[in-house]
Amino acid sequence: MDHAFTEIIKQKLKEHFGEYSDDIFDRSELLKYINQKTRSANKGSKARGSFANLYAIYVLIEDYINKGFSTGKDYSDYEGALFSPLFKRQRELPFGSKLQNHGINGRMNDEFRKFFPTSEYTPILRKDQRYWINDNLLKITIGTEPYNLATSIIEVIDEYIKAKQNSFDTFITTIQELKQIEKSEPVKVIEFIDGLLAPNSDARLFEITSYSILKYHYFDQSIYWGYELDNLTNEQLKLFKTGRTNANDGGIDFVMKPLGRFFQVTETLDFKKYFLDIDKIQKFPITFIIKSSDPVKDIIDKIEANAQKAYSVKAIVQRYMDCIEEVINITILKDLFQQSIKQGYLSNVLDEIILQSKVEFNYEEDEPDDQADDLVPVVEDL
Repeated sequence: MDHAFTEIIKQKLKEHFGEYSDDIFDRSELLKYINQKTRSANKGSKARGSFANLYAIYVLIEDYINKGFSTGKDYSDYEGALFSPLFKRQRELPFGSKLQNHGINGRMNDEFRKFFPTSEYTPILRKDQRYWINDNLLKITIGTEPYNLATSIIEVIDEYIKAKQNSFDTFITTIQELKQIEKSEPVKVIEFIDGLLAPNSDARLFEITSYSILKYHYFDQSIYWGYELDNLTNEQLKLFKTGRTNANDGGIDFVMKPLGRFFQVTETLDFKKYFLDIDKIQKFPITFIIKSSDPVKDIIDKIEANAQKAYSVKAIVQRYMDCIEEVINITILKDLFQQSIKQGYLSNVLDEIILQSKVEFNYEEDEPDDQADDLVPVVEDL
């Protein structure tokens, strides 16, 4: 399937392989996979980027090139790359600083199989914490002439990174400009924020915007609590964002003090994802913020119906469903946003979006991430 970025891919191939570039593109499963993963390149900041699986490919091919295998050295005797340097390099790449180890450790292979179920090749090979790119996918023979795609694939992914960087640079510039006109032209600011809540928006921007709206929705609410009836404390509700989006944080995106409410943002209606999040927190009640405009009742009914198909015991399904404290969809978020505007919090919501976006896209220094050193790769032997 061709899209706007396909032309960039074909242009890079033409620079390397001239008249054979179209044939190489047509015969390469790996290039076709990359073509699928780069559809968002020219769709702006609201289109979700794909970095984890692409970076898994990137760091392994980069290792392949750096060790001289792209120029004829025999790869079959290579002892393989260690996980830690690959993971470190992945996090050095733009947008990669908070990526987890899932792409390298299976997700890329799993997704590749979905696109190419009959392929005889597995892209990433691993054994005893050593990793290889399957170089059968890097070699294409036209007639009797062999061609190696390693360098061209690196350049293609570099171009995708540039395209996404330009999109997010534009996004940051836009919201900073909106800050300058929020009082004189508030309608433009409102329309922009509404756009960040679209079903096709970037997952990270949706999470950031959801947090910013909910933070100021609860801002004026408070509860009385204490250990003695005549000595109660009046405390304002505060919503905290627990870390970067898509982080490996146990399934908790936001937490509320002092109630201890948990919030998880998601864009899928797959019941398995919901049940997994519930299991992660020992079946503690959780509120799901869902990137869908479907009515809340329809969402809940669909989750429950699909779960009933998979489980034969209704009591099991009900136990999980009882843990869903609340479902907040796009419609509710937009309503809450309108309430915040009426309460005078438009400027606060915009400021929060700016702050969280700069942190998310590395425009400002964030707290050092120590968990990278603690991660242990899940390795399956060949």
